[in-house]
Amino acid sequence: MSDTDPTTADDDTLRTPIVAVLGHVDHGKTSLLDKIRGSAVTAGESGAITQHIGATAVPLDVISEIAGDLVDPTDFDLPGLLFIDTPGHHSFSTLRSRGGALADIAILVVDVNDGFQPQTLEAIDILKRTQTPFIVAANKIDTVPGWNPNEGQPVQQTMDAQSDRVQSDLNEKLYEIIGELSDNGFSADMYWRVQNFQANIGVVPVSAETSEGIPDLLTVMMGLSQRYMKEEMEIDTTGPGVGTVLEVKDTQGFGTTLDAIIYDGTIRNDDTIVVGGLQGSIVTDVRALLRPRPLEEIRTEQEFEQVEQVAAADGVKIAAPDLGDAMAGAPIRVIRDRDRSEVIAEVEEELAEIEVTTQEEGVVIKADTLGSLEALSSTLEEEEIPVMRAEVGAVAPRDVRVAETAGEPTNQAILAFSVEVLDDARDLAEQEEVELFEDDVIYQLVESYDDHVTAIEEAQQEQILDNITRPAKFRVLQDHTFRQSDPAVVGVEILSGELRRNVNVIKWEDGEPHRVGTLKTIQDEGEDVDSARAGERMAVSIQGPTVGRQIEEGDDLWVEIPEKHAKILEQELKEDISVDEREALSMYLEKHRNRDPFWGK
Repeated sequence: MSDTDPTTADDDTLRTPIVAVLGHVDHGKTSLLDKIRGSAVTAGESGAITQHIGATAVPLDVISEIAGDLVDPTDFDLPGLLFIDTPGHHSFSTLRSRGGALADIAILVVDVNDGFQPQTLEAIDILKRTQTPFIVAANKIDTVPGWNPNEGQPVQQTMDAQSDRVQSDLNEKLYEIIGELSDNGFSADMYWRVQNFQANIGVVPVSAETSEGIPDLLTVMMGLSQRYMKEEMEIDTTGPGVGTVLEVKDTQGFGTTLDAIIYDGTIRNDDTIVVGGLQGSIVTDVRALLRPRPLEEIRTEQEFEQVEQVAAADGVKIAAPDLGDAMAGAPIRVIRDRDRSEVIAEVEEELAEIEVTTQEEGVVIKADTLGSLEALSSTLEEEEIPVMRAEVGAVAPRDVRVAETAGEPTNQAILAFSVEVLDDARDLAEQEEVELFEDDVIYQLVESYDDHVTAIEEAQQEQILDNITRPAKFRVLQDHTFRQSDPAVVGVEILSGELRRNVNVIKWEDGEPHRVGTLKTIQDEGEDVDSARAGERMAVSIQGPTVGRQIEEGDDLWVEIPEKHAKILEQELKEDISVDEREALSMYLEKHRNRDPFWGK
């Protein structure tokens, strides 16, 4: 490793700011990162761009080259920018440094044609929660009809070169984005109009396709970092390293390794480190620190070269024993001359900061990293969905066994965010009727689960309704007695509600209900039917009364509703029954409450 590397020189006390790129799928996060990398490689000699694990370092002189007149390198003493390569939630909500996001600053990519989409809002929530400064890259300006591209130019220059109509179309789209930021509580404007970037969000129009606006994007990122973050970038590069795990991977020849970002101090190839794991802290010795070989040496057999040390801010692959249980998003700390138990306590404390509240009863959630587990958990909390178990890692049979024990059918579910489901777990879930929800977008995952809950609740309501006596009022028709008794068979008209078979029938006399018998069958022109609605005329058989004694032609009769059923109908199922059933219920309750005000309450 050369001492001239801008991110690892020993006497350098200002580290590179770490930049994350977020935004909705298809809005161009990856192509924007690729374009920044590509422009950087073109602008610098091939050796000027240091390839890192999970990150790309763009030194100040390369930024200056790309930005041209926009940047005077003598204005800056920060060494450049370190872009985390994994776009989206992986580089952000999932990755933390002490108490906040791993990234110091973020770029929110928004497609000028599409505006804010659900994942854009999700990204904004994360930025708010972690209080991370950000700018908006309004991407795809080259897709405005009639756009005339000027490869790699600063955005104001290329906008001035467009026709009036194109300028006006683009401005309209940009002001829509500014309006949407305002709806989400952020004051924003075009970056060249923003005086105070702490109070206002700068919007930078760009094209990841033609590099237009990329000079501006790098300039604004550099300016923001220099102006507002210089103090935070001051680190002791000789101190013991502190970092975050990006990914846990198997690397040929080295077994399980950690792709990590070191954001403070230095890690050496003979250090002992503490890493957050599924079962608590892992203490292990570094066997090798690996970096991708320089581009010109990529033809050699080995993809990686070993280095002796890495200083912040930088990406590195760490090979060490016992890393099988390490978690993406977990902290890494070098022990060196510090007290071992003290460092372990710090890692444990950082792990405990990840707030996931679990309850006795709830769903099981699994996520790819600690940060995404926290993000998913807080979304579920907002939606008032209880969580019984929350863990990082693939869905295994034991997760299904836990989900199966939930008391409520709605909680017999596993929400899997960006993780694989092991085959035997999938089979077991099917066998035990545990519902599996998989997605790599939090809001979609929660939406699918919500739909499932709604379906269950509707089915339960229907089942309750099927077992509950429904209200109905009906009248015995004049001259329609077909049989006087045993059972009495009479013609009736349903006045309100729905009349069903096998219900008890009452008649009100002097304000008191008297049961007259049980309605056994309903016939429509000689055919047996299950029910009859308001307005219909039917022949019914009633076991118990004799026409002319207990009931008369012209009498109004009612279905007898047990008090408990009346209470459920009024308090829980009112919306689920028809208007005329509600009318029958309300008249029935009124009659009962005239004699007992608390009946059915």
